[in-house]
Amino acid sequence: MSRRSAHPPAPDSAVLRARLERAREAAAGTGLLIAPGSDLRYLLGREGGSFERLTTLVIPADGPLALVVPKLEAPGFADVPTDELGIDVLTWVDGDNPYAVAAERLGAPDRVAVSDFTPALHVLALRAALPGAEQVLAGPIVRELRMRKDPAEVDALRKAGAAIDRVHARVGEWLRAGRTEAAVGADIAAAIVEEGHLLADFVIVGSGPNGASPHHSVSDRVIEPGDVVVVDIGGPIAEGYNSDSTRTYAIGEPRDADVAATYEVLRVAQQTAVDAVRPGVSAESIDAAARDVIDKAGFGEFFIHRTGHGIGLDVHEEPYIVSGNELILEAGMAFSIEPGIYQPGRWGARIEDIVVVTEDGVESLNQRPHELIIL
Repeated sequence: MSRRSAHPPAPDSAVLRARLERAREAAAGTGLLIAPGSDLRYLLGREGGSFERLTTLVIPADGPLALVVPKLEAPGFADVPTDELGIDVLTWVDGDNPYAVAAERLGAPDRVAVSDFTPALHVLALRAALPGAEQVLAGPIVRELRMRKDPAEVDALRKAGAAIDRVHARVGEWLRAGRTEAAVGADIAAAIVEEGHLLADFVIVGSGPNGASPHHSVSDRVIEPGDVVVVDIGGPIAEGYNSDSTRTYAIGEPRDADVAATYEVLRVAQQTAVDAVRPGVSAESIDAAARDVIDKAGFGEFFIHRTGHGIGLDVHEEPYIVSGNELILEAGMAFSIEPGIYQPGRWGARIEDIVVVTEDGVESLNQRPHELIIL
C-alpha cells in the first residue's frame, strides 16, 4: 500500500556517497534521473515531493551530479550534505526551463533511465529535452542496490518489526464482539503511532466474510461472536523503514467447524516457507514451499496472491516472493512471508512475518505467536 511521505533522519554522508557511486556504477553509462520518492530518499536521505514543478537528481554517466529543484522547494533539501556528496544544487524559478537544465547536465546520453513513478508530464517534457536518448526505467538499476539491506537498514526493520509486534500484543484491548471493524481499526491506528511509528500506513480488520478479501480495509460491519478476524497492520518508523505484520484472531470459539484444521494448514505452510529461506535459493522456491503445503491440503484455489513482497523504505518493493521469480536470495534481502487461505462468503486467514536473509539462514523480525489467537 502507498503512504504519505515521511522525513527520516538522513543517513551518514559516507553511506550516501557510497550509494550514489554504486548507482552510477550500476547504471553502466546510462544517465539517471531520480524523481522524488523512495529512490531519492535512498540516495539523498530526503524524499522530496512530486508536484507540477520538476525536482530531479541528475546522475550523468560522467561528471558531477546535480539536484535540479525549484527554488521554493530547495529549503527542504537544506540539510542534505550536497557539498560533501559532490552534488551541485541547480535551482530554478517559474518561467525557467528545468528540463533543459537537467538535459544539459546529463550531456548527450544514448540512454537515460527515469524513476519508475515520475509523473508523465515530466517524462514527456524530459523526452522532448533529450530527443536523441532512449528512455528506460530506473527501477531495474536502483532496485539492485535497495534489495540488499545494509546492517543499519536491517536494524531499522528490526525496530519496526518490534514496534508492530507491540501493537498486535494489544489487539485484545479493542477487538471484541459488538464493535465495528472501523472502530477497532481506529484504535489500532492510534496504537501504531503510540508504539513508535510515524503514522498508521494501513489497517485491515477483516471480520467474518470480510476476512476472505485480502485487501479489505475496515467497514461498518459489527463484529460477531465466533468471527475469524484478519488484522494486517503496518507503517513507517522515524528512520523511514516500514513494518507489516498480519495475525488472525477469533472472537471466542470459531463458529465454523473447519477453522481449526484449516488454520493449522496455513500455520504449517507459513513456517515451512520461513524455514526454506537461506542464501542461494530462489525467490520462487519460497513461494512454492508455502503453496505446496496449501495445495496438498486441498486449499490451493483459496490462496490467491504471492507469498511475499520485499520491504524497506517502501512497504512493497523488490524482491517479490512469487512463482516465476528466479532471483537468487542473498544476505540482506528482506521480505514478507504471508500465505493466506480465503473462502469467499465465509472467512479468511493470513499469517505474515517480515524476514531477513542472513549469511547462513533467516531471521524473523516478528515474534508474535502464529497460532489462531482466540480472544
